[in-house]
Amino acid sequence: MKKKLVSVLLTAAMVMSLPTACFAEADGGSEDPWAEAWADVDTSEHVVISYMTTGDAPTQTAERYEEMMAKLNELLTEKVNAELDIYFIPWTDYLSNYNLTLARMDGTVDLVGTASDWLDAWPNAKNGAFLELSEDMLQKYAPKTWESVTPENWDLCKYNGEIYLMPEDNYAQWTNHGFAYRLDWAKEAGLEDGVHSWEDMTTYFKYVREAYPDIIPWDSDATQYGQMGGGWITSHSDYVSIDGINSGAMWGGKRSDLYTVYCPYMTDTDSLVEYAKMMKEWDEMGVWRTDVLNNTASTNRDDFRVGKVAAEQHHTQTWTDLVSHTENNTIYQTDEDADVGFFYFGEESGNVTALSITHGAMAVSAGSANPERALMVYDLLRNDPEIYRLFNYGIQGVSWDVDENGMRITPEGYNPDTDNINGTVNFWWGRNDDLEIKDARMNWDRIDELYAKYDEIKIEYPYGQFVPDVTSIDAYISNINEIYENYMKQISYGKYTGTAEEIVAEFQSALESAGVNEVTAELQRQFDELYGN
Repeated sequence: MKKKLVSVLLTAAMVMSLPTACFAEADGGSEDPWAEAWADVDTSEHVVISYMTTGDAPTQTAERYEEMMAKLNELLTEKVNAELDIYFIPWTDYLSNYNLTLARMDGTVDLVGTASDWLDAWPNAKNGAFLELSEDMLQKYAPKTWESVTPENWDLCKYNGEIYLMPEDNYAQWTNHGFAYRLDWAKEAGLEDGVHSWEDMTTYFKYVREAYPDIIPWDSDATQYGQMGGGWITSHSDYVSIDGINSGAMWGGKRSDLYTVYCPYMTDTDSLVEYAKMMKEWDEMGVWRTDVLNNTASTNRDDFRVGKVAAEQHHTQTWTDLVSHTENNTIYQTDEDADVGFFYFGEESGNVTALSITHGAMAVSAGSANPERALMVYDLLRNDPEIYRLFNYGIQGVSWDVDENGMRITPEGYNPDTDNINGTVNFWWGRNDDLEIKDARMNWDRIDELYAKYDEIKIEYPYGQFVPDVTSIDAYISNINEIYENYMKQISYGKYTGTAEEIVAEFQSALESAGVNEVTAELQRQFDELYGN
């Protein structure tokens, strides 16, 4: 991808060589907090730092994006004589293109957005794609980040004893899945306190089919079979999955025994049979289309926003938007009684695991020509209030503003189609709750209530330092993935023939033949080495 530099928008005065790092005053007029740390850093050479992130480059909002980047690079030039270029990896074949770009090691990128559970952070660290970040280097060039991350969290960013990642560990987000549903309709169904179990969900769907016969309760596109099956297991056991083994999260431990590895799809037979029976019931009552396995054109989430469907299966972060009175959720404009609840998987068993702090993290490419300056730029993006808000929200007064309560609002004359660049830069690797400004449109009373509940029952993700070596079991895992997809689609959408007992037995037999027990044994061996079992 050809870099699109915005340096042409900077004046000559801004890009001229500077003798040392130059600092503007921070909020409140106090001396810049980076002044002491960077006082002796030579920034006389103007550099361009490339930041690689997953996602499509902006189109409709391109003008506002370019204006933001121009202003951002004014500030970065002033502070550290650098500017930032964003290297977008489009969503189509994103993981392959992401890894190929990293593997070139040609200086194309400096800062790399990464993740341990969906962007191959540990395999890339193992393969030498990321730079080792010494404590001295972090303290010198990313001092605010170094101070804000606890020693325990830095430990979770190590591979073979070396730090490779800077974690997004000060941002509240929950990506545990569940069902968003119409709370007002659930109350009509006699569920006065809402939906709190899979059985309640069945009651709710039955009511919707009877009371609103023209509505498909959940117009699924059949890609949610993994979240469904895993959600059932989470709700009916104390299973804690290991990230990054396969898409089905098929191996893990128990809250009561974290370091004994097992595969619940092999051991929790009775529970899986009950799940298969319930999904057959949902299929027969018409929760989804009869051709659900071929329903590739579903627009369920958009339909939920306007009241055309009764449920949306996704994670908590999606519900926080659906429960709020944003311009997209017209159900609140057309129905004054409309409300949205959330049944989260694991609610019955109190089984919730916090998101790994390396679900989003920033690394420095081992091929970077300017790793020190890259760290300085990242430290500002993550910790400087003005730069942080500009980068994430856009230009104040154009793309956002604040109200009398300090909440984030849209300014007069705002056009959501062209002016909204909130999140355009896909900075999922350093968001900071200390600098976030809450969106005034969001239902914070409900959101904070649920987050508080999560905080009461959660455990921290326990396997953050486990980097599985799949060399000897990769072929097994590949075959298991195919079997999992084939059978779980049938089971999760009730599209199997024969009895629930028969399909579960057939599924387990296929997994055993594909080597599921061999994978379990090898993962246990690696657990024993790491955790000393």
